[in-house]
Amino acid sequence: MKKYFPIIEWLPNLSKKSIRKDFIAGITVGIMLVPQGMAYALLAGLPPVFGLYAALIPQVIYAIMGTSRQLSVGPVAMDSLLVASGLAALKLSGIDEYISMAIFLAFFMGMIQLVLGFLKMGFLVNFLSKPVISGFTSAAAIIIGLSQLKHLLGAPFEASNKIHLILIEFIEKSSQIHLTTLLIGLIAILALVLLKKINPSIPGALIVVIISSIWIKYFGEDSGVSIVGVVPEGLPFFKLPEIELTNVIKIFPLALTLALIAFMEAISVAKAIEEKKDYSINPNQELLALGTSNIIGSLFQSYPTTGGFSRTAVNDQAGASSGLASIISAFVVGLTLLFLTPLFYYLPNTILASIIMVAVFKLIDFYSPKRLWKVSKSEFYILLFTFSITLIIGIKEGIILGVLASLLVLVYRSTRPHVSVLGKIKGTDFFKDKERFPEEIQTYENLLLLRFDEQLYFGNAQFFKEQIFERVNQKKGKLNVVILSSGGINYIDSSGMKILNEIVIILKSKEIEFYLAGTIGPVVDSLFRSGVSKVIGGQYFFANIQQAFAYFKNKNPKNKFEEKISLQANKEILE
Repeated sequence: MKKYFPIIEWLPNLSKKSIRKDFIAGITVGIMLVPQGMAYALLAGLPPVFGLYAALIPQVIYAIMGTSRQLSVGPVAMDSLLVASGLAALKLSGIDEYISMAIFLAFFMGMIQLVLGFLKMGFLVNFLSKPVISGFTSAAAIIIGLSQLKHLLGAPFEASNKIHLILIEFIEKSSQIHLTTLLIGLIAILALVLLKKINPSIPGALIVVIISSIWIKYFGEDSGVSIVGVVPEGLPFFKLPEIELTNVIKIFPLALTLALIAFMEAISVAKAIEEKKDYSINPNQELLALGTSNIIGSLFQSYPTTGGFSRTAVNDQAGASSGLASIISAFVVGLTLLFLTPLFYYLPNTILASIIMVAVFKLIDFYSPKRLWKVSKSEFYILLFTFSITLIIGIKEGIILGVLASLLVLVYRSTRPHVSVLGKIKGTDFFKDKERFPEEIQTYENLLLLRFDEQLYFGNAQFFKEQIFERVNQKKGKLNVVILSSGGINYIDSSGMKILNEIVIILKSKEIEFYLAGTIGPVVDSLFRSGVSKVIGGQYFFANIQQAFAYFKNKNPKNKFEEKISLQANKEILE
């Protein structure tokens, strides 16, 4: 039971000090969640109250099942934008159907996460490389920020998740900007930034919400500023998600994308916190926890949720030591729903927009592109590709094509691996790349030393053969021995075996001996099972390149122990 419900383990062990810290952290995050949740619901195209619903039940469920003690689960900017962009494409008939689809989407993505968790598919997050994540989150942050221009400016912009369409809308409707709305929004943004710099624990969002609501109520009711209006009070009631069967197929790609991205967001921020703590995150259990949170949350009118970057950071900074902090945060949200929703009637929508814009700005990664340009050009181009696709074509397309691009680059690299020509450093037993040490290398006309640093498989087998014979031909018939430093080859498939067999046979026909140096045990076993070892000859297996070179020079036979080491103690070969 402890495996699936970690609360059983940590709850009885809480100290008074931990409870006190969790209480403070829970209150802090709960206060932060109220305006933030409403803002993210607005971003998702939902009435603001649904942001509070999403901040309620999922938090409690994750606190019971999650392995991170600081992760704060609830509505987040990126997922909210995905919900908005994904459902907008379905052209739903009205707000009621839209709400139903958003709630069902939480249930659907939760089921996917749950299945992935039981199948122990937590490793899938590894396919989201750093350049892809950086490019995607930066572009998504820009789209999220720009999507709020209609609320910040008070102009009737059409919703879009494509940057060029947003900019066209801005140009066409810039004359309709409501100056009072814009002024309030800009003041709120400035206040949020300054308060954050003064002290990150100050609930800046709550402060601007209170001040702006009071101003509108007493001084600006006739100013023309758009306000939230009536926010239903009371806790969300139990209701099974409703959806037409035909729409299930339509939203599957969106649900799958949300499930993976939400998991990526949660695990990345949880791992960042984990590095500073003395406990470990279990990715598979995180999938189960997030999946269950979304499923049960959807039964109480929650739309898709996951772990939030900013809230988790605040939770950690406030001293949270367990999931109790999240339970207390949910309690604060619950009290707000029961007693405080009338206070948000005069809240300007531009304030919610400013909260979103400030929150997502820090998601823009300025550092990674600069670093990758210096370190790895290919990864820089993957980042740029993902960033561009996300901005121009769409959110889902950006992450999917970004992952595909990174995988294609990986495959390409494995099909064109580095093949080094080695030489002996004069006066030493070191063998290094001739191109790196051109003046220190001692060369031999009748010897070719090569190193291959990749698995040998169908994708690069022909390339491997071409590289060997290109170098063989450069010797112009003076070659007697080819030594392959094979320690970097950790696997050879059937195609690789076939090619290697062909190489050895061709070299033998040219009266050229072929040595293998440093081959690891599993590969030696494969060479034996395939019969290639017999073509090579057991006497031409060497423990390392130094031993192979010594044999080339002196032709001294190996003793029994050296033979045993060279063949990785493979008894069948030795016999």
